[in-house]
Amino acid sequence: MKLKSLPLLALGGCASLAGAASLPDAAQLEAMAARFAPVDVRVDLSALPANERSALAKLVEASRIIDALFLRQRAPAVPTRLLALAADDSPLGRARLAYFVLNKGPWSELDHDQPFIPGAGPKPGGGNFYPLDATREEVDAWLRALPEAQRTEATGFFTTIRRNADGGLAAVPYSLEYQGELGALARLLREAAALTKQPTLEAFLEKRAAAFLSNDYYDSDIAWMELDATIEPTIGPYEVYEDEWFNYKAAFEAFITVVDAGETAQLERFGKELQWLENRLPIDPHYRRAQLGGLAPIRVVNVVFAAGDGNHGVQTAAFNLPNDERVVAEKGSKRVMLRNFQQAKFDEVLRPIAAVALSAEDAQLVAFEPFFTHILMHELMHGLGPQTITVDGRATTVRQELKELNGTLEEAKADISGLWALQQLMDKGVIDKRDERSMYLTFLASAFRTLRFGLNESHAKGMALQVNHLLDHGAIRVGADGRFSLDLKKTKQAVTGLTHDIMMLQARGDYAGVKALLDREVAIRPEVQRVLDQLGEVPIDIAPRFVTANGLSGAGQ
Repeated sequence: MKLKSLPLLALGGCASLAGAASLPDAAQLEAMAARFAPVDVRVDLSALPANERSALAKLVEASRIIDALFLRQRAPAVPTRLLALAADDSPLGRARLAYFVLNKGPWSELDHDQPFIPGAGPKPGGGNFYPLDATREEVDAWLRALPEAQRTEATGFFTTIRRNADGGLAAVPYSLEYQGELGALARLLREAAALTKQPTLEAFLEKRAAAFLSNDYYDSDIAWMELDATIEPTIGPYEVYEDEWFNYKAAFEAFITVVDAGETAQLERFGKELQWLENRLPIDPHYRRAQLGGLAPIRVVNVVFAAGDGNHGVQTAAFNLPNDERVVAEKGSKRVMLRNFQQAKFDEVLRPIAAVALSAEDAQLVAFEPFFTHILMHELMHGLGPQTITVDGRATTVRQELKELNGTLEEAKADISGLWALQQLMDKGVIDKRDERSMYLTFLASAFRTLRFGLNESHAKGMALQVNHLLDHGAIRVGADGRFSLDLKKTKQAVTGLTHDIMMLQARGDYAGVKALLDREVAIRPEVQRVLDQLGEVPIDIAPRFVTANGLSGAGQ
């Protein structure tokens, strides 16, 4: 799971995107793209030996295939549309191409996925994971009618659902659906494995190459958990956000990174506190896990290259993987912090937001370290709380029970329980309690950053739930000037209460309860919208330009 568009901004003619017949022209598209601040991504590789830099270059090359795979997964016509745009050298064609590349498709993620290219049509809720002529109801009924073993395969991460010869539905393994691309990926990963002298990196790359061909990712996920090398690649099918129907199907992504050993060592103390935090979760005790998975590695890294689901629209700040509940139960999960991306987001986006949303006194307390630490705790908390559950006497998972609602609730859980956990660690003395108010105010400023992603996006919907809960409980105060502040005592109480409510809904697999909660609370209230309306000149996120990676591969981005 990853921590990562604003309803339509005040960009003049861009409002036509919301419903008028005309599509944005070149100038409007350039203004829409300007919502992302360009950032040159440079990483110091001087400590890597020549053979390791060569392995890194192979991984960047493989990641460019991940980009192509992800385009196929978004919708059947997406790769064709990209080729057509590349052939159009007019100013409008170039603007459309640039914005297409930024969004990895013809839908503007910051504008509720509205199409900006003629003929694109609405973004399909099932992506290209299900037949275009199928309905969600048809697929759901077919899945429920399957025997258990077949249903497990069909609802798994690594199959598409296609029509068979008689017009019925059938599960197709990714290894067959994407056979050509995965064969090329396997070759490049094996070439990288032959270059590195780091045993755990070599083991992961060999096992992930085998997984691409066998469709069995378990061994390679275990190898990724055990990876301890200067190069930290995450490459394969992971997140399920693109499957808006059920959150079943994994999209391909790549993060090719190098480890910041010093920062990683400083954060190891948090991993040692996870069982202590699990034992104190504010939920019914029998829903707590007596023993978490054995591994909980934390890696602080700098991104060299990102691709596929790891590089479109709003950029990822951190992630917690793998998502396979079997691996989480046995080994735990790894938290990866993208430090250079987080620093860029803080500098380009969060600091300017704080100056608008908070009082001058409170804005001075917004700082990078609490921003970074809360993102870390967000990722840590993805691995705590209910995961594998029992509903009506049957073993299942939170993800399978909550379906398309799972992503939003899980992101809200990680955010709010992350605050709860940081408070616990402050009270225990693991974190300096003098930073308490700075932590909460940095979270409050960052709430506006996330809400600007737009309520078509899981993180933003989850944040709307949290902000409205805090408002309803008097934790957030709005001054006469419209600026926001916090009542610290009420904030702590509200954070604990919402952590309890969300985790209990997860523990029960309560789809109806989650839907009612989200229907009630996922909205932008007027006092919040007034602040958002003042942020038109502040970028929403960053647009990375992978300077170091392009130098490695010798190819343009």
